Amino acid sequence: MKEYVLKQKRDGSVITVRDVQMILLEMLKDIDVLCHRHGIPYYLSGGSCLGAIRHGGFIPWDDDADICMMREDYERFVKVIGELPQQYYAQSFALDPSYNVCIPAMKIRKRGTYVKEQNVLLRNKCKSGDGLFIDVFIVDHVSQDPKLDRRWRRKALLQMPLITLFENIGINPKRLKRRFVALAENYGRKNQGSELIGFELTWVFEFFKHPVVYRKDDIYPVRYVPFEDTMLPVPKNPKALLDVEVSVHHMEYPPLKEQRPKHIKDVEIHREYPER
Repeated sequence: MKEYVLKQKRDGSVITVRDVQMILLEMLKDIDVLCHRHGIPYYLSGGSCLGAIRHGGFIPWDDDADICMMREDYERFVKVIGELPQQYYAQSFALDPSYNVCIPAMKIRKRGTYVKEQNVLLRNKCKSGDGLFIDVFIVDHVSQDPKLDRRWRRKALLQMPLITLFENIGINPKRLKRRFVALAENYGRKNQGSELIGFELTWVFEFFKHPVVYRKDDIYPVRYVPFEDTMLPVPKNPKALLDVEVSVHHMEYPPLKEQRPKHIKDVEIHREYPER
C-alpha cells in the first residue's frame, strides 16, 4: 500500500494518513458501541461511505471520517455522549457558543492528539482542544418542492458569509448563529413526513448546484458492511447517497493527482493539544 505522508518530524519519523486512519477507526468503533447500546441509527457518509463500499475500509488517501444521523437520533445521541470513553470530548454550538455553526453539527475529538485543518476561514475557536475528530452531520427532512427548498437554502446561504466575517475578525455573533441554527431546525420541522432527507441547512456549501438530498427509504434501515477489521453502517442503498455526495462515477478512481489527503495541514498523535 502506498504511504501518504502528512508530516515529517525533525527526528526523521513521519506521520502518515494510515496512522491517522487507525486512530479514526478506534473512534468509529467506540461511537458505534455507544449508538448500538442506545439503538441510535447512524451511517457513514461521503468519503467514509465510499471507502466502505469501494475499498472495504478507508480510501487509502482519505484523512478524515464523517457520520450522519437524523435530527431526532442526534438529539438522543447528545444525551448519552458522556458515556464515550474519557479520551474523547465533543464540540458543538450547544456545548460551546464559540463553535462555528457553518461546519458539521458536532466534532468528536480524541485527547492526546492535535490537528490543524486546511480551511483557515472555518478554524476551530473552541478552547477545549484541537484533537483528531469525527464529523457528525445532522440529516433532516427536506421539502419535495424544489422551488420552496431553494428559497429556504437561499435564506441560510445569505447568513453564512456574515457569520464567517464576524468569526474571522474576532467577534462571536452568538445571536446570528442562534438564528442560523433555528432556521435549519424550523425547516426540518416544516417538512416532517417528507420522503426526502438531506444535510440540515447549516451545511450551506454547494446548496444550489448539488444539494445533498436523497430519499429516506434509500438510507434507512442502515446496514452493516465490512470496514477495515470491523463492521460499520452504511445506507441501505449506498449508491443513492454516493451519487449525490460524491459522483455518479464514484466507483471509478480519481486521477492520480487527486489521490492525496486534503484536510490536514498539521498533525500530532502522541501529545496533548498545544496551548493557544
